[in-house]
Amino acid sequence: MKIVIIGGGPAGIMSAISAAKEKENNIILIEKNKSLGKKLLITGKGRCNITSSIEMEDFIKNIPGNGKFLYSAFQNFTNKDIIKLIENNGIKVKEERGNRIFPVTDNAQDVLNCFIKELKKYKNIEIKFGEKAKRIITSDNKVKGILLSSNKIIDADKIILATGGKSYPMTGSDGEGYKMAEELGHSIENIKGSLVPLVADKFLCQSMQGLSLKNVKMEIKDIEKNKKIYEDFGELLFTHFGVSGPTVLSSSAHILRYKDIDRLLSQNKIKLFIDLKPALSEEELDKRILRDFEEFKNKEFKNSLDKLLPKKMIDVVIRLSGINEFKRVNEITKEERQKLIKILKKFEINIEGFRPVEEAIVTAGGVSIKEINPKTMESKIVSGLYFAGEIIDVDAYTGGFNLQIAYSTGFTAGLNK
Repeated sequence: MKIVIIGGGPAGIMSAISAAKEKENNIILIEKNKSLGKKLLITGKGRCNITSSIEMEDFIKNIPGNGKFLYSAFQNFTNKDIIKLIENNGIKVKEERGNRIFPVTDNAQDVLNCFIKELKKYKNIEIKFGEKAKRIITSDNKVKGILLSSNKIIDADKIILATGGKSYPMTGSDGEGYKMAEELGHSIENIKGSLVPLVADKFLCQSMQGLSLKNVKMEIKDIEKNKKIYEDFGELLFTHFGVSGPTVLSSSAHILRYKDIDRLLSQNKIKLFIDLKPALSEEELDKRILRDFEEFKNKEFKNSLDKLLPKKMIDVVIRLSGINEFKRVNEITKEERQKLIKILKKFEINIEGFRPVEEAIVTAGGVSIKEINPKTMESKIVSGLYFAGEIIDVDAYTGGFNLQIAYSTGFTAGLNK
């Protein structure tokens, strides 16, 4: 069987490895870049969060975007399978906070090298670099081949689309795969960025730009219904456009799926609340502030918060508190102190929207799962056409889950079924 795989990321690579195990298969892997796995190299901030160590049955709980569709794929190729493949090619792995699996070298290039080593074990895999697929050729609803942008045609009995989504387009994920699928009659679910930074109150956030808060509790809330959308604990970063950081990126996967979200955002009904002192109750925080005020009792209010807050937050908190910055600490009333406590325990920021999909870690939306056989990843519309990875309408939280989706769907698509 002649198999053409379009896209040389983790999903495409795993498709090739899986298909090559059948020696009678001839595989052509087409990659528009001059090298494989460009997006893999930037995952995990260049360290590559390979997968998660949790049980496979729990993966689906971490995939808000159509997780149940992946049940069969996850059985075909597990987190243990990818770890074994990496270790068999010379790189050991380690587990970090949150069940995250990384290479011991903390270098994504080493993980990519493992994939390349694995590919080289199979003589029936040919890789074509710098070639771009333009169109899939079909006849009687069966794949026949692909037309390249160079106008060359490659015949094929089976084609696997593993072109990625629209996030990080500089890596090659430019959405071309969606167009090819759509031309063949596939429905493309609304493309949005998931695990994406949030646009928020610019006046507030810009004044704290570059400030990273660690060990804070955050909550995203629909204030119209007084309903909590998401909560987390960890790191948050202020930027020139709003907020980012691990907790914010994870929250975006929930916010984008929340009912009537576009209207709520436009009406300023979505708020971020940050507990800056989650280890302290309001009473304990009051005692802490009183101790600081006792120490700085003869100072002006603006000079009394250095021990309590990061420098970049002081002016913002003073402004929000309404307390005169020049007021002597020993003159601050109990009511003013209580207002300060409320701000520190529930620091409020208005969320205005999402950054563009191009800045997202993964793409939400894609080829409709209703049109793909979950057991094989084959199209229900075109015989011999398969899908793998981010092009499918599935997406997960951070923590190695999205990469595992790529491996598992790629492996499944490559099987002869």
